[in-house]
Amino acid sequence: MPWPLTGRQDRPPEDDRPMTDPIVDIASLFCSRLCHDLLSPVGAIGNGLELMADEDDPAMRARCLELIAESTRAATDKLKFYRLAFGAAGSFGDQMDCPELLRAIEGISGGKVEIAWAVEQRTLARRTAKVLLNLAILGVDALPRGGTLTIAAEEAGGVGEVVVRAEGPRLAADQQVLSALAGTDPQPTSRNAAAWLAARLAGPPGAVQVAEQDGVLMLGARLA
Repeated sequence: MPWPLTGRQDRPPEDDRPMTDPIVDIASLFCSRLCHDLLSPVGAIGNGLELMADEDDPAMRARCLELIAESTRAATDKLKFYRLAFGAAGSFGDQMDCPELLRAIEGISGGKVEIAWAVEQRTLARRTAKVLLNLAILGVDALPRGGTLTIAAEEAGGVGEVVVRAEGPRLAADQQVLSALAGTDPQPTSRNAAAWLAARLAGPPGAVQVAEQDGVLMLGARLA
């Protein structure tokens, strides 16, 4: 018999537990991050167009055009990265182009983080590439004051290895992110979504290794 519409005494105890699905959560979190990160550049494009509509001074109109171009480039760079890192796996082939991965990472580095690329292969398996991208964005996030992000990856004998090294002043390694990478934080949140995805793409708990010491953050993954 269904429980009454009023009162909770007859409701099954399972109904009182939080109803949450990690897959639904991760999709919602990535959607929220995309909207959050695009809001600023898209808003700046709108502001630039409004200023141009009321501006007759050639110098000011030229500055507005620069603002629109910069904001358009920022929005495009974020979309390209999110498409590769978080997009539906079925929309790509089995291999992903490494120069395209590098361009995507450079696009979200904000110009403050120098990218040292140590990937000699022309392509990487899709799963390895997605782990690389998600570890890379964690490295960028850990360098709010800039620094150097060194990225290395190789595949041999059906095994892929990825190493990301972040070094810079005021390194900001979020402990919730590190826990998600280690597989000890089972629930995705707005802070650890990329780490949560990277850990699950890499494999069982322990597939991603984390080390932090003396202003250096090392993230590594071995994918069988």
